[in-house]
Amino acid sequence: MKVLLVEPNFPIPAKSKNHRDFLPIGLLKLASYHRDAGDAVRLIRGNQSSPDFYPNEVKITSLFTYWSKYVWDSVTFYKNSYPKAKVAVGGIYASLMPEHCKQSGCDEVFIGVDEKVEKFKPAYDLVEIDYQIAHTSRGCMRKCKFCGAWKIEPEFTSKRSIKDEICSNRVIFYDNNLLANPYIKDILEELKDAKHNGRAVYSESQCGIDGRLLTPKVAKLLKQARFLNPRIAWDHGYKQRDVIKKQIDLLVDAGYPSKDIYVFMIYNYELDYYEMLKKFKQCKKWGVQIADCRYRPLNQTYDNYSPRKEQTNEDYYIHPKWTDKQIKHFRRKVREQNIVIRHGFAFYSRELEKWGDRRRAEKEARGQVRL
Repeated sequence: MKVLLVEPNFPIPAKSKNHRDFLPIGLLKLASYHRDAGDAVRLIRGNQSSPDFYPNEVKITSLFTYWSKYVWDSVTFYKNSYPKAKVAVGGIYASLMPEHCKQSGCDEVFIGVDEKVEKFKPAYDLVEIDYQIAHTSRGCMRKCKFCGAWKIEPEFTSKRSIKDEICSNRVIFYDNNLLANPYIKDILEELKDAKHNGRAVYSESQCGIDGRLLTPKVAKLLKQARFLNPRIAWDHGYKQRDVIKKQIDLLVDAGYPSKDIYVFMIYNYELDYYEMLKKFKQCKKWGVQIADCRYRPLNQTYDNYSPRKEQTNEDYYIHPKWTDKQIKHFRRKVREQNIVIRHGFAFYSRELEKWGDRRRAEKEARGQVRL
């Protein structure tokens, strides 16, 4: 067979694309699976036909539900370009809203994780990156209302080891709850000694760390394993500040500078703007950065947010406890405060921001900064 793997033309900023955030890891595993079966495989981003490759099957991935229109655009394009090919859609949006996804006109909607494909290593030769993706676990034992991970992956499963999977000097973990793996200490011990091409391996997690599972031993192992930019999740109210501070202290005691620690916070949600401001100011006192996430409902199929104009709920989701002005003001304050903490500035200004960016770029060029 000939199989075309498609990542729709999602509106991903160039910087995010270069770094890791939305690598189509499912498609890369599908590529290895089909190659193993003797199929010819091609990976494409966006909507483009190829006269020398008429596929038997087109498999399209999906991400957030509010990017559904890009998936629909791809389904329409490839159904018209290859009318004899079977067009299937999988991924996050497909798994959370299968009935809505089916209305795109695709032939099949795949829900959840394909277990027969999951065991294959991603075909990294199809993408130009300087890192790899790893899972030590699937699913999550929490059931947070704002998160769809436990719905897509309802069973929590874990690995005892990943040392045989390491094929890069940068490992990005896609676990929904990394520390929930009962063998996480063993895995971090592996990473302490891990090398690739004679050089040490560094790692990071795409998701926030569940600080409730953080212990002095685990914090120390994270640092020894060269785990970068730990992000602690602060999902609840300001009253939780003492608990969060203890988690931050564990990381600081393990050797992390406070400016390299992030507090992951969700806004435009159940805590109102003023409650979030209190949390924001507390992070400034602690000298930690904020990894902010604007909430969208799990069934929201559009998002036309623009920071440059006044908007309403018809443009994007605005929680009843928030306003458009508050959402944009909070995001701007977080960004400016992060720049101040990251560079050690006394205050924020555009001129200082530009100077800090130039200085960081120079250090990166000299290899003094690890992303």
